[in-house]
Amino acid sequence: MLYSLEYFALFVAIISFFSIHIWRINRNSPIPNFPPLGMIPAILFNLSNIHEYITSALKHHGGTFKLRGPLFTNINFFLTSDPMNVHHITSKNFVNYGKGSEFHEIFESLGDGIFNSDSQNWKYQRNLLQSLFKQNIFENFVRKVIHKKLDDYLLPLLNEVSKSRTSVDLQDIFQRFTFDSICSIVLAFDPNCLPNKLSQFREVAVEKAFNKSEVAIFYRHLVPRWLWKLQRWLRIGHEKDTIFGQKILDQFFCDQIPSNREFNYTKDDDDESNFDMIKALVEKSGMKQVDYKFLRDTAVNLVSAGRDTISASLCWFFWLVSTHPNVETKILEEIREKFKTNEENWLISVVKDLDKLIYLHGALCEALRLFPPVPYQHKCAIKSDILPSGDRVDANTMVYYSVYSMGRMEQIWGNDCLEFKPERWISEKGMNIQVPSYKFMAFNAGPRSCLGKNISFIQLKMIAIALLWNFHFQVVEGQSVCPSVSIVLHMKHGLQVRVTKRSN
Repeated sequence: MLYSLEYFALFVAIISFFSIHIWRINRNSPIPNFPPLGMIPAILFNLSNIHEYITSALKHHGGTFKLRGPLFTNINFFLTSDPMNVHHITSKNFVNYGKGSEFHEIFESLGDGIFNSDSQNWKYQRNLLQSLFKQNIFENFVRKVIHKKLDDYLLPLLNEVSKSRTSVDLQDIFQRFTFDSICSIVLAFDPNCLPNKLSQFREVAVEKAFNKSEVAIFYRHLVPRWLWKLQRWLRIGHEKDTIFGQKILDQFFCDQIPSNREFNYTKDDDDESNFDMIKALVEKSGMKQVDYKFLRDTAVNLVSAGRDTISASLCWFFWLVSTHPNVETKILEEIREKFKTNEENWLISVVKDLDKLIYLHGALCEALRLFPPVPYQHKCAIKSDILPSGDRVDANTMVYYSVYSMGRMEQIWGNDCLEFKPERWISEKGMNIQVPSYKFMAFNAGPRSCLGKNISFIQLKMIAIALLWNFHFQVVEGQSVCPSVSIVLHMKHGLQVRVTKRSN
C-alpha cells in the first residue's frame, strides 16, 4: 500500500511538472505548444477560423514566429507577415529560396508547370509565357472572350434572375464564368458551365474537381507527410476526393490537348479571332514534336490560376461593394463621368480606356488587400539564412508569408487597416498610388511576381463595370460570409444575393 502511494505521488509530481512547464511556455502565446504534439492541435481546433487565428498570432509575435509540429515530422516552419522579411525572401535573397521538394509533391496536380517549378525549368517557362502575354493580340483576344461571355451569358442570366426575384449564389456564377473564360482563352474550348438561363444550370464535374483538389492540398500542409500518403493509399478522407478529382481533370485536359493534335500555326494569324494559345505555345517554344506533358502542365497551371484568382477576387469585391453603398455610388459616378454610357456598345469604348477609372482601380486593390485570392505563399531555404527580423532559418526550412495577414497589419496600412477604403489607393492629385509589391502581395513580388497582373485587372474591371452598371446586388441577410479552408480564398458558404435591374 505504501509503495502504491509513493508511485502515485511520483506520477502526480511528473504530471504537475510537465503541466507547469507547458503552462509557462504557453501562457503568453496565442498558439499553444503541446510537446510532443507541437502546435498542430491548436491549429486544427481553430481551423474554421484559421486566417484570423494566424493573423492574431503574427501580431502577438511581432510579425514572425516558428510553428512547431509534432516530433519526428516535417511540420516545422516559419510564418511571417513582416514586409522586410517578404522583400528579403522574394527579391533580395531570391536565389536562396525555392519551392523545395515537398512543394512539388504537395501540388502534384500541377505537374511540372510554372507554379511548381524552380531554376532553369521555371526560367524557361516564365520567359515563354511572358513573351506571349506581352503580345497585343493576346490582350485583345482576352478582352474579346470576356466581352462575348458577358454579352451572351452573364448579363442575360442576371437579367433573368432580377425578373425572377429569387436569390442566387454569386460565387457559383463567378466560378462558372471564369472557368468558361479561361478554358476559352487557354484551350480554345468553352465547357459552357455558365448558362444564360436559370433552367439550364447543371453540375460540371471538372469544375467541382478543382475545388476539392484545393481543399485537399491545404490539408496536406497541416498533417504529416506519412499520414496523407497513408490516406491516399487507403483512399479515405480528402485524399479520396483528390484521386477521383485528378482522374476527372486528367481526362478533361487529355480530351482538349490530344497528343496527335495538329498545330499548323501561321504567322498570318494576326487577328485575335484566329488566336489559339496552345498553338502559340508550340510555335514560340520551337517544338519539333508536340510535348503533350509540357502543354498539359502549362494548361493546368494557367486554367487553375485564371479560374480561381479571378472568381475569388470578384466575389469578395462584390460583397464589399454591396455592403458599402457609398463606394458603389462613387464607382457608378466615375463610369458616368468618364464615359458616354447612353451610347450603344458603350462598354467596348470603356474597355479600350480602363485606366481612366481611378476609383474603380482603387476599390479592386482594396478588395485584393483585404481578401487576397491566394492567402499564403511559401518558400524553402536552400542554405541557412538570417531574416531581417533576426530570425535564423536553417537549410531546408519552409517559410510561409501570410498575404491575408499582411493586409491586416497596422504597421503596414495604418490603424484603419480593417476598413474598406478605396481612397487609400488614390493620391491628392487624383492618381492611383503605387504600393511596393512586397507590401501589397496579391500578385506576389520579385522575379516570381504574377505575369498575368495586367490581364487580371482588365478582366476584373470589365466584369465589374458591366455588372454594376446594369444591376444592383443586395446581400441576403443572415448568411455567414467567411473564408473557406483552402489554398484559395473562396467564400465557405458561397454568396447569396438578390439582383435588381438598374434603370440608368
